[in-house]
Amino acid sequence: MPRILVFAGSARRESLNKRLARAAAAFVREAGGEATFVDLDDYPIALYHGDLEAASGMPEHATRLRRLFLEHDALLIAAPENNSSITALLKNTIDWLSRDLADGRGENSGLAPWRGKVAGLMAASPGAFGGVRALPHLRQVLSALGVTVLGTQVPVPRADHALPAEGGITDERAARAVRELARALVEAAGRLAPRG
Repeated sequence: MPRILVFAGSARRESLNKRLARAAAAFVREAGGEATFVDLDDYPIALYHGDLEAASGMPEHATRLRRLFLEHDALLIAAPENNSSITALLKNTIDWLSRDLADGRGENSGLAPWRGKVAGLMAASPGAFGGVRALPHLRQVLSALGVTVLGTQVPVPRADHALPAEGGITDERAARAVRELARALVEAAGRLAPRG
C-alpha cells in the first residue's frame, strides 16, 4: 500500500487548501493508498538562514517533518497562490528539508526526502483561476530536487463554494479531477515505491 503524505502550503486554520488536502486524503484512501494528512502549522520553522543552520543545525520541527517525508512514497500537495507563486511557508519548508545533515550522504543528503518520490499538485482559490499560476513554480522546485511530478495538476476555482467547512468537495467536476489525481498518484507511487 503506497504511503502518501498529504499537506497544504498554508498555515491558516480555515485555509481552503487545507480543506482540499483533507478531501484529497480521503480519495487517496478510496484508491487504496495510505494517506497521512499533515498540517504545516503544527511544525513551525524559522525562516531559513545559513547562519542559524550553522549555529544550531536543522530545527526540531524540520527534523520531525523530514522524518515523515522519508517514511512516505509520495506527496500530494495543495499549494496556495501568493502573488502568482508559492507561499513563503511552502518554500521555507522545502528549503529546510533539502539541507544536508552530517556528511550529506545516504539519508543524510538533503535530496533524501525528495529523491524517488512522486508528487501530485493541486491548488484552491476563491478566484477564477483556482491557484493554477503557482503550480508551475512548485513543479520546477520539486523537479530540481529529484521528485517526479505528475503531468496532471488540479486547480479548484471558486473554492470558497466548492470546499465547505464541514468537508468534501461539492463541485462535481472538481471532485472528479481530485479523485483522478489521487488515483493516479497511488498508482504511480505503487509502481515507483521500493520493494522490501
